[in-house]
Amino acid sequence: MSNGIAGKVVVITGASSGLGEATARHLAALGARVVLGARRADRLQALVEDIRQAGGEAVHAVTDVTSKAQVQALVDAGRAAFGRVDVMINNAGLMAIAPISQLRSDEWDRMIDINIKGVLYGIAAVLPLFEQQGGGHVINISSVAGIKVFAPGGTVYSGTKFAVRAISDGLRQELAGKVRVTSIEPGAVESELKFGSGDPASREEIVAFYQQEAIPADSVARAIAYVIEQPADVAINEVVLRPTVQEF
Repeated sequence: MSNGIAGKVVVITGASSGLGEATARHLAALGARVVLGARRADRLQALVEDIRQAGGEAVHAVTDVTSKAQVQALVDAGRAAFGRVDVMINNAGLMAIAPISQLRSDEWDRMIDINIKGVLYGIAAVLPLFEQQGGGHVINISSVAGIKVFAPGGTVYSGTKFAVRAISDGLRQELAGKVRVTSIEPGAVESELKFGSGDPASREEIVAFYQQEAIPADSVARAIAYVIEQPADVAINEVVLRPTVQEF
C-alpha cells in the first residue's frame, strides 16, 4: 500500500473521542501505525482493540497534555513500539464558551494549558526526534475561531486558537526544509468540544448550534489524511473546513 500514509507512525492527542478518535480509525485503516493519547484509559483501550481487530496497528498511553512529562511519555511509547515517529497531531482541546465578564479564570487557565501549552509540549516532545530522523510532520488543530474572533462568548477560546495558528506558522518558518507543519482549522464538527463550558446558558446555545450545523468528525480525519499523504516536498500548511451551512 503506497498511499503516503501506510507505515507512518502517527501520534494523536485527545484520541479517545471526537476528531482524535475518528482520525485514529481513519489513518489506521489506511495503514498508519497510531499512537493514541488521552486521559480516559478505558476509551483508549477499547479504541486500540477495535483498530487491532480490524487489522491495524495501535498502542496507547494515558496522557494529560497539561503535563509535559506525560506528552513526552506518549511520544516515547510510540518510538518504543514502532521505532520512530513520523507525525505528531496535537488535537486535544477545550472550548469553554462564556461571556468574558463572567471572569471564569479557571476555565481560561484550562484553555491556555490545554490548547496552547499542550500544543507546545507536543512540539517539544517530537522536535529532537524529528531532527535526529531528518524529518517529520507537526499537525496542530486550531479552529475557524482562530481565524475570526468568536464573540461574544468565545473571546478567550479564540485567543488560544489564534495562538495555535501563530505557533504553527512560526514553526513552519523556523523549520522550513526540515519539518512539515500544518494548522487544521475546523468549523462545527461533531465531538465533545461543545460540552466544554461551565456556563449553562452558553453551553445550551453551543449545543443547539452544533445540533443544527455540525458535520461528522471523519470530515476532519479525511482532511488530515490528505495533508499527510502528500509527497515529502509538498507541505499543506493550512486547511480550513466548515459545514457548508455555517456562516461563522
